[in-house]
Amino acid sequence: MKPLRLGVFASGRGSNFAAILAAIDGRRLNASVDVLISNDPAAGALETARARGVRAETVSSAGFDSRDAFVSRLTEVLRESGAGFIALAGYMKRVPPEVVALYPGRIVNIHPALLPAFGGKGMYGRHVHEAVIRQGCKVTGVTVHLVDEQYDRGPILAQRCVPVLPGDTAETLAGRVLETEHSLYPEVLQAFAEGRVRIRGGIAFIE
Repeated sequence: MKPLRLGVFASGRGSNFAAILAAIDGRRLNASVDVLISNDPAAGALETARARGVRAETVSSAGFDSRDAFVSRLTEVLRESGAGFIALAGYMKRVPPEVVALYPGRIVNIHPALLPAFGGKGMYGRHVHEAVIRQGCKVTGVTVHLVDEQYDRGPILAQRCVPVLPGDTAETLAGRVLETEHSLYPEVLQAFAEGRVRIRGGIAFIE
């Protein structure tokens, strides 16, 4: 079984990226990370990648004169790296439809809530946890889903619940949700590596 060749996209410190690397190190994930791409040159994930000898690239639409030039560079980096699968790990930008079309059924994202609740544009990080607490939810969780042209709308692959405790703040809730993200994401990626993911009629599931 060949390792899953990953291109990881991250906008921040990259804790899910680090969890993926740890799973690879621990032989819980049969994969390699061939490139780390960020839209933010100050992202901590880039430093993590460089420290591990992983190719690290900043590709931001703000750095190009046209959208076409940005998309061209993004696809060029992916092609040069040899990555055959994309894992979004705290990536705060929408993946261009052209890239989605190049990787059908091979782009996944992890979201800090139980989709379809608390998803969509603007629903990321602290905003999600604040909304969960504001709504008085007793349970939240984590969702791993396939990526399509819309925010948080692709077929759901796996979900795991996290309790919302009395007195929780966005910060305390985020900490517990993040721990769950770090365990669930490598598990789903391993299912892809083992060929156990099926997509039928717009529904995705793991065997």
